[in-house]
Amino acid sequence: MAGEEAAAAAAAPEAAGPGPAQPPAEARPDGGEAGNGGGYDGKCVFCRIARREEPGTALLPCEYEDLVCFRDIRPGAPHHYLVVPVEHMGNCKTLKKEHIPVVKKMVEVGKTVLQRNNFSDLNDVRMGFHWPPFCSISHLHLHVLAPASQLGFLSRLIYRINSYWFITAEQLIERLQTENAAS
Repeated sequence: MAGEEAAAAAAAPEAAGPGPAQPPAEARPDGGEAGNGGGYDGKCVFCRIARREEPGTALLPCEYEDLVCFRDIRPGAPHHYLVVPVEHMGNCKTLKKEHIPVVKKMVEVGKTVLQRNNFSDLNDVRMGFHWPPFCSISHLHLHVLAPASQLGFLSRLIYRINSYWFITAEQLIERLQTENAAS
């Protein structure tokens, strides 16, 4: 666990236990699944943050109403932000091809927040997702870390490219395109 995820897990153990990611919530009244988008889960700390129900977390300016961005409370780099959909969406493993535009928008928000915070070397950035079961909060969230060259020892492990527990945004998009092309 890292950053916001670890703190949220400690603050809300029912939302994110020590084991694998939490299972999706019960089916919503509108017929959708809370784990795949379109809902609100009051037990999910990221749902509460996105709806400004957690006064201790300041939201950063975001150009999209369906996404929010905030600083990770345990940063792994000088700049460490999380980009989160307002609507509850499951983790990155639950995504389908139709979610590619959401992931691309999340990356766009990540780049914009870095630039707004005077970080312009987009070649020294790491953006990605923890791959289940290595994510403690089962609400889709993009980690934006910069400069990647200044990640500490532990952060280099936690946000390691080509690992079993972390997938870059580009790798996720490619995976979604490939999986759906085969089906």
